[in-house]
Amino acid sequence: MKTNKVVLAAIGGLAAGAALGILFAPQSGKKTRKKIAEKSKALKEHAKEDFDKLIEKIDHKYKTISDDAHRLLQESKSKAENGMTNKI
Repeated sequence: MKTNKVVLAAIGGLAAGAALGILFAPQSGKKTRKKIAEKSKALKEHAKEDFDKLIEKIDHKYKTISDDAHRLLQESKSKAENGMTNKI
């Protein structure tokens, strides 16, 4: 959950900084539009990179939890089987 907030805050900060920088720059409309396009492209690339990193972390957590659950299930089955054979 913390990672999501950090990623969203970073994206928001980048967008706000880019927008303010462009709005206060005294340049022609053509140059401003070009800068907006460049900043938008850079922001998109950064957002994609951050999103990919977030997906990797989620995938890693999922695999870890899945492996732990599988291990616990196997241990429980083994203990149950041992308990059954000890009663007989």
